[in-house]
Amino acid sequence: MPRLCPLRQAHLIPVHGKPRQHDKCQVAKHLGEAVGQVRRAENKAPTAEDDDWLKGTRQLLWLFNKANLSPAQRRRFAAIRQNGPKTARAWAIKEEFRWFWRYVYPMSAEEFFSQWYACGVRCRLRPVIKVAKMLKRHLPNPLSYFPHRITNATSEGFNSGIQALKYAARGFRSFQNYRTLILFFCGKLDLRPRLPCH
Repeated sequence: MPRLCPLRQAHLIPVHGKPRQHDKCQVAKHLGEAVGQVRRAENKAPTAEDDDWLKGTRQLLWLFNKANLSPAQRRRFAAIRQNGPKTARAWAIKEEFRWFWRYVYPMSAEEFFSQWYACGVRCRLRPVIKVAKMLKRHLPNPLSYFPHRITNATSEGFNSGIQALKYAARGFRSFQNYRTLILFFCGKLDLRPRLPCH
């Protein structure tokens, strides 16, 4: 077995006897990146001069949940999907995986995954096939979500806040100053002076 760095080894160790979980966001990130790779490859492919219908669609359409699109965006998205591009197929496979998290029992989710995986590896889109195979290799991790229904969204939120503080400060003279700032903002301290009641 190749030697892994300590940080990568740490996530393999069960915490309090519970197996490692793959968060919904991590899986969605991998699937979203696969859709992005397919879109970029399709956009770079030689096409007719007037055939630039994929330009400017990344932020507008492929990264958002269909329910969050405006009526105008929905019409544009429907028109693009009817052309049958590879990006639309990749997006449909990504969206289909959302049903995985709605199952209650791990066995039902595993059965759904088998059907989704068969569709994913037959799609002839390399980035999607790569993500599908990665998920199959690590399938026990996403399946561990079902008994506990726990995600790491809270810790990711703290991480995001800490990174924003780090970026806003543009550096610190010492780790102690950095630690103090994190505790101050993430601890939600109330520093208003308490006035005695009359």
